[in-house]
Amino acid sequence: METVFSEYFPYTHHPVQMPPLAAGREPGRKPVVIAGGGPTGLALALGLARFGVATIVLEADDTVCSGSRAGAFTRRTMEILQRIGIADEMVRNSYGWSRSWTFFREQEVLRTDHPMDELQKYPPTISQLQNYMEDVMVKHAERSGGLIDIRWQTSVTAVKQLGDGVSVSVATPDGEYAIETDWLVACDGGHSTVRKSLDLRMEGSRYSGRYIIIDVRVDTGDMLPGRRFWFDPPTRPGGTLIMYKKPNGMLRFDYQVREGEDENEEIKQEKVFDFVGRQLKWMGIKAPWEPVWLSLYRVTATTLPSYVHDRVIFAGDAAHIMPIFGVRGFNSAIEDTHNLSWKLALVLKGQADASLLKSYSTERVAVARRNHFFAIRRAEFYAPPSRGARTLRDAVLSLAGRHPWAASLLDPRWHSASQLMASPLNSATDDPSFKKGPMPGDVLPECPVVKDADSGFLTDLLGPHFTCMTFSMDGRPSGASEEIETCLRDALPIRFLHVAVGDPGQGAVHDPSGRLPSLFDARPGTTYLVRPDGHVQARWRELLPEQIIALLKKTLARADSPAATAELAS
Repeated sequence: METVFSEYFPYTHHPVQMPPLAAGREPGRKPVVIAGGGPTGLALALGLARFGVATIVLEADDTVCSGSRAGAFTRRTMEILQRIGIADEMVRNSYGWSRSWTFFREQEVLRTDHPMDELQKYPPTISQLQNYMEDVMVKHAERSGGLIDIRWQTSVTAVKQLGDGVSVSVATPDGEYAIETDWLVACDGGHSTVRKSLDLRMEGSRYSGRYIIIDVRVDTGDMLPGRRFWFDPPTRPGGTLIMYKKPNGMLRFDYQVREGEDENEEIKQEKVFDFVGRQLKWMGIKAPWEPVWLSLYRVTATTLPSYVHDRVIFAGDAAHIMPIFGVRGFNSAIEDTHNLSWKLALVLKGQADASLLKSYSTERVAVARRNHFFAIRRAEFYAPPSRGARTLRDAVLSLAGRHPWAASLLDPRWHSASQLMASPLNSATDDPSFKKGPMPGDVLPECPVVKDADSGFLTDLLGPHFTCMTFSMDGRPSGASEEIETCLRDALPIRFLHVAVGDPGQGAVHDPSGRLPSLFDARPGTTYLVRPDGHVQARWRELLPEQIIALLKKTLARADSPAATAELAS
């Protein structure tokens, strides 16, 4: 049930590009084929390109998505998009915001200010159009120097495991053919053809909540961007309504199909348009409006129990489906790709054993289940599954306007950067002398820094490699850091950040305001090992080469990887 009324912006439509074939097959074997050219597949391709890994992206459509998809992107997502090179373009015409409002009927019962301070590079959330972001990704992929080959109008029809690879059958308007690849990554959405070909089943539940989604183009004047949520809105009593202001004059409504209503009747244009008109009038918006997109959404929380199946890997909606509450779906998918890209790249380069990919599944399945837990609690609060639950919810709402303790129960628990505290890659021990600072599994915190008179942010200094942050008085390299760099130079992508806690020397990283050492609970000798995806893997009070080398050997399963170089083994 999807209806397109007009385009969000001028789309580029791409022709079919057939490769040379021999007996219906594309000659040779490709390192990575990605099924699905939506944001998950494109983000993964761009992430792998950072490591020099070539990919083929198979996309069934001839352009980017036409409808209303994700529209709120978190700070963590923006950090990831920065690393794949598209954050600046994303921010250019977006709305950044840090506030959300919750209403019960006409009364505001909660105003939430999401964390924002001078340490941060990006706001907690930006509003942008997913289809615009996909268009930016496509253009960036086209400038990848041939590393990313997007095959438009190319649908996956069948998948066959080959033991050491995968055979992928595809169909295009110009004919069918097969591709062999070392690894197939399924990024082909909630109705994944790859998942069905392997006869895999997702675990989880569907819930009673049904929502109509409509994007309209309208001049909202000086309305502040942010999330607005109504329980029992005056224009539609008995339901719920979510509203976002989006770029390019767009306003999105997600409103509930109430219990006992026929969704086939409620999705009819005359009913939806009548509601939108009444809601805009009630809000005091008198400008003319036009519909752009209309669809129906059902609340679902499901996941595959494992995301790695021999040589086939799953990411995004092909791996897990999130309820819309808390902007967890798209943002979680982008985190999937950032987690997977560095691990798959090291495996393909022979710098890690394929068993490293098990940690991708372990980490991201745990994140999906945690996201489900919070999203399901929201879903059941928004659409109570019983009369008793509804009575309790309405009692909380009635009290929320007068009592802060009741209002706190309405906090939507916004999606935040995933913590990987139980990751098998984390150091087994953590020095108890650390009283604060990021723990193993945390995402590296942000902070403004200066390096060689250039101002920026700490995350700007991360790259497609492991990062070893060492703190000293002047931030100069130590004998221990030079020993590690000499040992690992050709065996593993690793770089050192030398951070000054006192007067900085040449090449040192420092924060003129002095917040950086406190943020990391650091003193001279303190060392943090950071993964290529920005998660802290370990921290020590003293930089000891044998500790770092031993942890990296474990991470890469080097003993089982004959392609690893002798330096790491020594």
